[in-house]
Amino acid sequence: MKFTKMHALSNDFVIINNIKKNFVLKKKIIQKLSNRYLGIGFDQLLLVELSLNKNIDFHYRIFNANGNEVEQCGNGARCFALYLKIKKLTLKNKVCVSTKNRLIYLKFLNNNIISVNMGVPLFNPKEIPFITNSIKNTYKLFFQNRFIYFSIVSLGNPHCVIQVKDISNTSVSLIGSFFENHKLFPKKINVGFMQYLNINNIKIRVFERGVGETKSCGSGACAAAAIGIQKNILLNKVYVHLPGGIITVYWKGNNNNLYMEGTANYVYDGKIIL
Repeated sequence: MKFTKMHALSNDFVIINNIKKNFVLKKKIIQKLSNRYLGIGFDQLLLVELSLNKNIDFHYRIFNANGNEVEQCGNGARCFALYLKIKKLTLKNKVCVSTKNRLIYLKFLNNNIISVNMGVPLFNPKEIPFITNSIKNTYKLFFQNRFIYFSIVSLGNPHCVIQVKDISNTSVSLIGSFFENHKLFPKKINVGFMQYLNINNIKIRVFERGVGETKSCGSGACAAAAIGIQKNILLNKVYVHLPGGIITVYWKGNNNNLYMEGTANYVYDGKIIL
């Protein structure tokens, strides 16, 4: 099986051209491939497939390291776009791709920057899904003798965002695992920890569903920015500082689409015997 290794701000991916439907990758195979000692190693596996709709250029499939297929990956979308360009699968400067539950638009900008139209952020608990009797801006869960306050949003995949004073002194794995596996999130949840810097800048760390903490998470950056903008503590343009680098997020609020800009990087091509 031929594959390409790529990364976006140290969030790493293996991308496979499955346009001809050559591969049916089972969960155990994906888990083995994702292992950094026994396989290739990656946070997510991305498949490039043809769309059945003539108005959509490609279908974009995402699998976490644990083998579960998920709905969205923002950093992966930028790598997906660069892959299409490097492999000359399209000559377009802007492409439309379908994911498991929505359409996203990928656009090449200057200096290897790729813009991703992530669609409209969704805050309704049913769309996360999150089990609750009421719709609020902020919810709370009891953990280790205290309440943790959080907000929820979907960018095609589910996120909760917890605002903290200092992300460097936050128990990301401990709290992240608690939230990810909580019964109130039937499909589990990505957990973002956001530190406010000023009206245009935040720091975040993200505990990704089925992966653990990663160096960067594109949809997590979008989720944190969307929550901050919705709460009027951030302006419409936000620089999101992650351990792996910076992502720029634009959102005018309400029912407008949210845009993310950042880099993507090719690492190498390889092949592996399954």
